[in-house]
Amino acid sequence: MFAFVCRVSFVLALIAPMTAFATSPKPISAPAIDAAESARLAASVKQEFLHAWQGYKRYAWGHDDLAPLSRRPHDWYQQPLLMTPIDALDTLVLMGLTDDATAVRELIASKFEPDQDFYVKNFEITIRLLGGLLSGYQLTGDERLLHKAEDLGTRLLPAFDSPTGLPYVEVNLHTGKTRGIETNPAETGTLLLEFGTLAKLTGKPVFYDKAKRALVETFKRRSAIGLVGATINVETGIWTDPESSISGGIDSYYEYLWKCWRLFGDEECLAMWKTSISAANQYLADDADGDLWYGYADMQSGKRTHTYYGALDAFFPAVLAISGDVPRAARLQDTWFAIWRKYGIEPEVFDYRAQKIIYLGYALRPEIVESTYYLSHYTHDEKYLAMGQTLFRDFVKYCRADVGYAALWNVVSKRKKDRMESFVFAETFKYFYLLFAPQTLDFDAVTFNTEAHPLRATWTR
Repeated sequence: MFAFVCRVSFVLALIAPMTAFATSPKPISAPAIDAAESARLAASVKQEFLHAWQGYKRYAWGHDDLAPLSRRPHDWYQQPLLMTPIDALDTLVLMGLTDDATAVRELIASKFEPDQDFYVKNFEITIRLLGGLLSGYQLTGDERLLHKAEDLGTRLLPAFDSPTGLPYVEVNLHTGKTRGIETNPAETGTLLLEFGTLAKLTGKPVFYDKAKRALVETFKRRSAIGLVGATINVETGIWTDPESSISGGIDSYYEYLWKCWRLFGDEECLAMWKTSISAANQYLADDADGDLWYGYADMQSGKRTHTYYGALDAFFPAVLAISGDVPRAARLQDTWFAIWRKYGIEPEVFDYRAQKIIYLGYALRPEIVESTYYLSHYTHDEKYLAMGQTLFRDFVKYCRADVGYAALWNVVSKRKKDRMESFVFAETFKYFYLLFAPQTLDFDAVTFNTEAHPLRATWTR
């Protein structure tokens, strides 16, 4: 989901005993939402998804995404890689939009060509395209999607051919050449769900082994107190920025430690998770005026370096909840939801000690919605439906544009930005829809990758 200059993220939770931070969250009063209102909200989400989707189809069909204010297509590289169609496919299926889903499958079959002579970001292509193709295949049974996924995965494999086994940042999909030696734990550790699923579905263990090694090599380089840093050299394995957090650049590394255990039953991932979450809860968790936050700290000493939390960090309650620490998850969710309510929408980065916004933008991010959905599932507390109703109301109020949805330059002024990334379809709308229509998908039977693509263990573990 989702790089940002001020590292931000998506994971942390606990199997170990609760610490002093895991107290009951402050109550949030809200009117109850009954089944009929929840169904109405789900229908509204579907309607707004279609508004954005129709804008994409009209002005950017066959391209990576739509610039909604200028009504122009936008591509990441020299040739489009169908970011939005592939990212949106499983959401279309889950919403029952059969005709559109069929059209996307035909577009992928005829136009998606992984053999491209240019460099791509291994991490982004893996979570968005490889994940989307795999979940699309599992939901539809369309073998063409699996063949495209295998072709793409094979072309991404050279990224792992470094002296340490940590992947290079970019790989040329045609030549296999690589570049970019300075990376981060999210980009090295958020690959195993997708490559592992590809390995299981194709019977080719090389995909699992390469991605698993990258995750293990990242974990092996943790500090004596169990933290990882912000950036690392893939050729030397030396940390080039020792600041630790749960934010972007590290976030989904934590997420995948737990989820690789959940999806594959990998005991080593579970052991790495236990060690890592214990350190994160000890050194990154921060109690400020009775509210729970997660800040930044030096990976060697654990000393606090910044008191930042933001839109990307809002994934963390979801990971806490799925790994068993619901009280801590609920408390952290309440803390950040209060900031959403304060500004009418969340800022990208907030200094919780200074109580000021560090970065004013809002990129249509899904993480707070994701955590609301997870907490609703695990607690069955109607307050999370009410919370979701507030989030959705504000999302529509401030971000809806004439032909789609637009990010914001500034959450105070609400000035719109000409950007609508593919994760809006893959994650934001999907999590809103599943929150209000949970019967759509069996939560316990799937594991969402960090781009919200649901993967199923259809193989024998």
